[in-house]
Amino acid sequence: MKFADFDKQIIKDNVKYSVDKITEIIQKVGPRESGSQQAYDAMEMLRKDLDRYADETHYEEYKMAPKAFTHFTKTVGASVIASILAGSVCKYADTSKLGKLGKLCKNPVVPHAIIAGTTLGGLTVTALEFLLYKEFCDVFYKKVTGRNLIATRKATGETKKRIVINGHIDSAYEWRHTYYGKGKGMTPIMAGSIVSGIATAVIAALSAVFEATGNKGKFAQFLTNKGFLFHFFTIINMITLYLFVDFNKVVPGANDNLTGTMAAVSALKMLDEAGIKFENTDVVAMITDGEEAGLRGAKQFAKDHKTDYTDSGVETSVLCVDTLTDLDYLNVYNRDMTGTVQHDKKFCQLVMDAAKEAGHDSLKFANVFFGSSDAAAFTKEGISATCLAAMDPGPADYYHNRRDSYDRLVPEAIETGYDVVMSTILKFADEE
Repeated sequence: MKFADFDKQIIKDNVKYSVDKITEIIQKVGPRESGSQQAYDAMEMLRKDLDRYADETHYEEYKMAPKAFTHFTKTVGASVIASILAGSVCKYADTSKLGKLGKLCKNPVVPHAIIAGTTLGGLTVTALEFLLYKEFCDVFYKKVTGRNLIATRKATGETKKRIVINGHIDSAYEWRHTYYGKGKGMTPIMAGSIVSGIATAVIAALSAVFEATGNKGKFAQFLTNKGFLFHFFTIINMITLYLFVDFNKVVPGANDNLTGTMAAVSALKMLDEAGIKFENTDVVAMITDGEEAGLRGAKQFAKDHKTDYTDSGVETSVLCVDTLTDLDYLNVYNRDMTGTVQHDKKFCQLVMDAAKEAGHDSLKFANVFFGSSDAAAFTKEGISATCLAAMDPGPADYYHNRRDSYDRLVPEAIETGYDVVMSTILKFADEE
């Protein structure tokens, strides 16, 4: 079947169903911290519906540390501030009463080395966690049980292909700067913290080298003495970093990402209502947890199913849907994880072509230049994947804050996203 032959009223009806279901989840369950009972309760609500449209549903459990991913904002912020203050005391204060520590401070290299070492370490943690999504800090945090919900609408004959529609159900801790800055405060503040941190590390490292080598040149003298003025500017940036995440408040997550979650559920529901079952293609709705904790659910699933999804002889692709709200920014993301991951070109093009067949030819290929989607977790394991999203990368005024509730939903954007999702499924199954 071509998308042109698909009953468009089914899509419209499922947009209303999705808006109603998102509203119900937020009203009855509320915010859904990664790995929380609330995330599981929301999954259970959706599983009851999926059981009607899928041939099989099941959970897969794993362990994750919800706070490990973004808690670096506090540990890095506090440690860099402490190192600058300690280095300043060591350089400028009377350390004669500090005993062995005071004697250590008499070495002119020490104040700069303290700052350089701590700041460089903080930048490394930031890069590993926030830019590359490594599970670097997880060992230091409490683990909880996360779950992925998988529902499969099986082929009527031999399964030769498999398309997975994915959305994550967990919602984020509130980011204060996107709330108070209405979305526009995040980028300059995070960039300021990173850039000033890099500058402080470089200044402190060069100062340590100059002190160690006895360099008394004008530039060396300027850097070793006046560099501390810049370090105090870095303190201001690190205070904003420390305050960035409010771990006491979890946001409603209506758009990010119950819209994507409902895209996965509605994909099976729409196929069922249209009476469509493919002869050789399985259609899977996958609801992951832990995306806001650093893609933990998707990473675990991709790791556990790498062989099945890459070497079993069943051609598999994963379409991750993450936020269907801002139509002007509805794009196919062919690059991900701060631009370090390139998704499967063939599948990205298929989704783009499917969008055009559905009458939406304004989509472009885009790059998740700051952050990541679940699609990156699949691609990194060699599984064909891409991400479909419609969110202002500014970011949007509702991003990761309390404004992301059901009154901020945009049914038109959801409908357009569903057009692309259904057209992608039909096109993928048709190319057998």
